Amino acid sequence: MSVRVRRVYESPEPEDGVRVLVDRLWPRGLSKDAARVDEWPKAITPSTELRRWYHAGEGSYEEFARRYEAELAAPEATELLDHVRELAAKGPVTLLTSAKTPEESHAAVLARLLG
Repeated sequence: MSVRVRRVYESPEPEDGVRVLVDRLWPRGLSKDAARVDEWPKAITPSTELRRWYHAGEGSYEEFARRYEAELAAPEATELLDHVRELAAKGPVTLLTSAKTPEESHAAVLARLLG
């Protein structure tokens, strides 16, 4: 199973496979054609409250990851995670985010859970 994380602003590569946007909001200044997003499952993105809490600097990445994993236990999120796992079982999947540090973002949490 191949799941990787990339910034959505980076140019698409053939190795990306299925490109899955994992941000709740569409990336600023990026056209849908340029992004080449195949799927956008909003139910597996962090809640607005959690996202704002983390970006305000109120907690650590570890606490954010713990809270986010709790959100992912919801039935709709679980179903979508299973869908992305199925995609990854068939070929490469790239989780796309606009986060400036993808390695400390929700996308990294998702990649770990999917891998």
